[in-house]
Amino acid sequence: MTLDLAKKLIDAIEEFALSQGKNVVVAICNSQGNPVAVHVMDDALLVSFEVAMKKAYTAVSVKMSTKELSELVQAGKTFYGLQQIDSLMTFGGGVPLKKDDKIIGGLGISGGTGEEDHALCEYGLKVFQSLI
Repeated sequence: MTLDLAKKLIDAIEEFALSQGKNVVVAICNSQGNPVAVHVMDDALLVSFEVAMKKAYTAVSVKMSTKELSELVQAGKTFYGLQQIDSLMTFGGGVPLKKDDKIIGGLGISGGTGEEDHALCEYGLKVFQSLI
């Protein structure tokens, strides 16, 4: 994950978020979970910075979307208990970024509901594929 690629992706997501009336934080990390770029839109919720960072990190660390993970951390499910780990975020809005089926980074978005954030991630994945 390069800074140039992250900035292009963030710009596209910001434009789309504005068209949806959303003010969000977009975080992108590399394959090791380290931040590459974070963009805080005007009037985004203060808490969204930390949440977006954790969503990007979580998507890389568990190699799945945080929406998928949210279902697996419910009582009686495979990953029940992971929601207790402070560095992880277990609701929608984080996705791994893959190139040739290899994770090269993570995308985390926060500012709406988990469903709204995940929808922005889905848009981001389409943009990402066009950029790589």
